Amino acid sequence: MIGVSEPRLALSVLDLAPVRTDQTTGDALAATISLARTADELGYRRYWLAEHHNMPAVAATNPPVLIAMVAGATGRIRVGSGGVMLPNHAPLVIAEQFALLEAAYPGRIDLGIGRAPGSDPVTSFALRHGAGGVSEEAVNRFPEYVDNVLAMMDANGVGLAVNGRTHPLRATPVATSVPTIWLLGSSDYSARLAAEKGMPYVFAHHFSGSGTAAALDLYRTHFRPSPDLDEPRTFLTVNASVATSREEAERLALPQLLAMLALRTGQPLAAQRMVEEAEKVEVSEAHRGLLDAMRSRWVIGDPGQARAAVAELAATYGVDEVMVHPVAGAHEGSSPGSSEAREETLRLLVG
Repeated sequence: MIGVSEPRLALSVLDLAPVRTDQTTGDALAATISLARTADELGYRRYWLAEHHNMPAVAATNPPVLIAMVAGATGRIRVGSGGVMLPNHAPLVIAEQFALLEAAYPGRIDLGIGRAPGSDPVTSFALRHGAGGVSEEAVNRFPEYVDNVLAMMDANGVGLAVNGRTHPLRATPVATSVPTIWLLGSSDYSARLAAEKGMPYVFAHHFSGSGTAAALDLYRTHFRPSPDLDEPRTFLTVNASVATSREEAERLALPQLLAMLALRTGQPLAAQRMVEEAEKVEVSEAHRGLLDAMRSRWVIGDPGQARAAVAELAATYGVDEVMVHPVAGAHEGSSPGSSEAREETLRLLVG
């Protein structure tokens, strides 16, 4: 794929199904399908879809539905969640959904599980049928919920004790395989839990940008082999905007940078601006440092610069896979049903 020393560096894709000011939700979904097909054709390893709720610029509210759409529209690439926020859902529901996806697309499904709510408190309240939002109990029981999902998706199912009797419980009647299950996180909590359970782990470097080395070191140091995994397995995520020139890549990155700045500083959230709209925004002096700090952690540049930056990240953190979140925006007059600059980022990265 990209020119790095052996072992060959694999590339994957993270997609939040962004919604621009020129798009409807349907347009954003059409753009996601087009982006996924591009990734599939270019040889990317996997395509993960996030879970975020009640956000004007994000259409990725339901990973299992999106995974089914993307898997059905592609032929080779692994498709998964990056991730499902487990405290929002009953473990059985997630187990059932992903068992069905694996049955439909065997060997192509990943279940990435996270602990964060992925939403505001009001939406969390609504997701749990008014049961107090994502409660402290739900977060504290996260390790138990992970165990429940793992057990329910086993081909033999689990025994559920009710009123003194044990009842069989299976996510799907006749499973012949299960998805690969990953733990995701932006702190050391999930790194420690994944190590204890012998599970694959991914740190959200694209979102946090700090603490990556410490989290990966903790995971690798404390990893305990499991029946499913003999040694630590992890990769890196990063935001990327790639164009034929660095100047254009910088321009294309600006709408997402402003969206992240609004999120980090408590400003009202809105649909993602077009590049020309973003260039008219005046960033206050108080926020320029934060904007520059975020920009410095992203991969932004021409193809040669971007490939070198991705390879350097992989070497720094000792991974043989990098998951790219293509953040390139769109110019006014672009087709609403596609994300041409995001697709071009993927093409230019593979060379």
